[in-house]
Amino acid sequence: MDTERAKVKYDRLSKDEAALLIIDHQSGLFQLVHDHVPTVFEHNVLALADTAKLFKLPVVVTTSKEDGPNGPLMPGLRERLPKAQIVRRDGEINAWDNAEFVKAVKKTGRKQLIIAGITTDVCVAFATLSALEAGYKVYVVTDASGSLCVGSAGGAIARMVVAGAQPMSWFAAASELLRDWRDDEGGFKKLMMEHVPNYKHLIDSYEAKQED
Repeated sequence: MDTERAKVKYDRLSKDEAALLIIDHQSGLFQLVHDHVPTVFEHNVLALADTAKLFKLPVVVTTSKEDGPNGPLMPGLRERLPKAQIVRRDGEINAWDNAEFVKAVKKTGRKQLIIAGITTDVCVAFATLSALEAGYKVYVVTDASGSLCVGSAGGAIARMVVAGAQPMSWFAAASELLRDWRDDEGGFKKLMMEHVPNYKHLIDSYEAKQED
């Protein structure tokens, strides 16, 4: 077991090698998410989008049957990612079954895929397993992916991990992309203050002390 662990490589996210895939974060499907507090989940999704903007990652967005009950892409994502390519699927449950989506992913030229979506056990898991099979390294952002219940999300995460995916939070992904606080010019601090209320209070407290 120790020998096997020693062989596992720490594949750190790199802003030069990663792309973000947003899968089915749609207004209708958002109603199916019951493994996160709704307001917290929305914050996490938007924080992930802002992370991609901060590090200038290529972004591929896909939606499923927008004209039905699944609804359009979440408004906050439309606002944050106005230039992102949106692949609108007519029926494929697994986004990887859509040739246009796969083409868009390949066009990014990146081999590290940061994936989040709704639902974790279906749309995220299926695309993740397919991407792994295609030779990509996949990092699943679990707190920006939602499912019908904690049990279904847990089982899906276990399934993806066994296949080789790495589960992360959006904060972990952002931190790994940054790597060193000394490389930050205010963007990461701003990201944290906007999306982590406790961190904002920490900074407010610190800055108030500096003024004393």
